[in-house]
Amino acid sequence: MWKRSGHQPKIKAEDGPLAGQFEVLGSVPEPAMPHPLELSELESFSVFEDIRLHIREVGAQLVKKVNAIFQLDITKDGKIILQWTIDLKNGSGDMYPGPARLPADTVFTIPEPVFMELVLGKMNPQKAFLAGKFKANEMVPLVKGSPRARFHSPV
Repeated sequence: MWKRSGHQPKIKAEDGPLAGQFEVLGSVPEPAMPHPLELSELESFSVFEDIRLHIREVGAQLVKKVNAIFQLDITKDGKIILQWTIDLKNGSGDMYPGPARLPADTVFTIPEPVFMELVLGKMNPQKAFLAGKFKANEMVPLVKGSPRARFHSPV
């Protein structure tokens, strides 16, 4: 059986690291996401909260129909200011801030003003995408007729 000894090592001031033993790192980059208190200042934040509430209500039905995980990267001046994940693949659906916990099937990169115009119905999503107003990085072909699906063999 293990027996505890009364020995406790003592640390002396001169026992610290030797010169040159540690590398000095650069400054820590600022986080891409704003501080949570600033999130409510974004126009799109309230939209995401509404979507989240809707998913809580009918998420199980959406999971059966959609079966995909979407990550939305909202940008401002080319930098990601807000990330949300809509998981309509697992359980009864979920929506949470931040990057996808599991690999996303599609990642949308959308400037906030464009996102708001899409949500308010002021802009046609298909025309906006074709005009390059936002990007969609489809990891898995979700639509049978999508260009990526036509070139993938079912092997």
